[in-house]
Amino acid sequence: MSTTTGTATEKTTAPDSVSTTGPAPRPPSAGPAASSPSGASPSDVRRIAPATARLRRAARRLPNLLLTGATKSAAILALVLLWESAPRFGLVDRTFLPPFSEVARAWWELAVNGQLADNARASLTRSFSGFGIAVAVAVPLGLLIGWYRPVADLLGPLLEVFRNTAALALLPVFVLLLGIGETSKISIVVYACTWPILLNTISAVRTVDPTLLKLAKSMDLSAPRLFQKVILPASVPVMFTGIRLAGAVSILVLVAAEMIGAKAGLGYLINASQFNFAIPQMYAGIITISAIGVAFNQFLVTVERRLSSWRVPADG
Repeated sequence: MSTTTGTATEKTTAPDSVSTTGPAPRPPSAGPAASSPSGASPSDVRRIAPATARLRRAARRLPNLLLTGATKSAAILALVLLWESAPRFGLVDRTFLPPFSEVARAWWELAVNGQLADNARASLTRSFSGFGIAVAVAVPLGLLIGWYRPVADLLGPLLEVFRNTAALALLPVFVLLLGIGETSKISIVVYACTWPILLNTISAVRTVDPTLLKLAKSMDLSAPRLFQKVILPASVPVMFTGIRLAGAVSILVLVAAEMIGAKAGLGYLINASQFNFAIPQMYAGIITISAIGVAFNQFLVTVERRLSSWRVPADG
């Protein structure tokens, strides 16, 4: 066979071989349309999967959460039941300690007619103003006294004099100097809140781990950087102990101050209810103060956890 004939034969048979040995039919694609339910897009599937996992985790944690909530509320429920049953069974005089249901009814009436909101707003404005001023003054001053020994030596005797003087003992002095208006009430709150914050801040700075300080100084950190990166973060837990104490003090001292010469506030509400022998309203005001104190403390605990999230848990 000649070269030309072989070439022609190859040319004529090549298309047939290609057509008979062509690519096999492609199997059905397992694409998103086949795998996702109801023709959902891949982005929808990616969004659904984490949501489903979160729901499953929440469902697993639900029994533990319910058990924890029941345990924490058991004492409160026992107190409410005792409060409700003791006056009804004659264990105490219901004239001076009415059942809890009557107090709750009085609280609702005060809330509906707006008296509770107006008095609570007046108290919270005074309390939060004094507390905020105390934090703004006491935290920098405590850091300064705790870090610089000459400042501590200068102000130490003065602090010892005033820290042992009760705030309510100075209330008549504040009233005489500043009058019975808002200034005296906010000032007494500032004075009462300053000492827990100041003393705990000083203690926090002075009790920073010395090994931590040596390690930081070995890195040749400047004094401002050392203060920012080491002293402040390490002082947050103890400092917030004083801030939480001051949060409770700000409400308690204010209530006592509002019982003298105030025309609005929860302390005024309690005092006026006592004089008018409206005992359920008096207890309603006391419950409101307690609820505000618990909520404010929980808020401070949340802020503390946020600022000290760098700490390793004790079990970790």
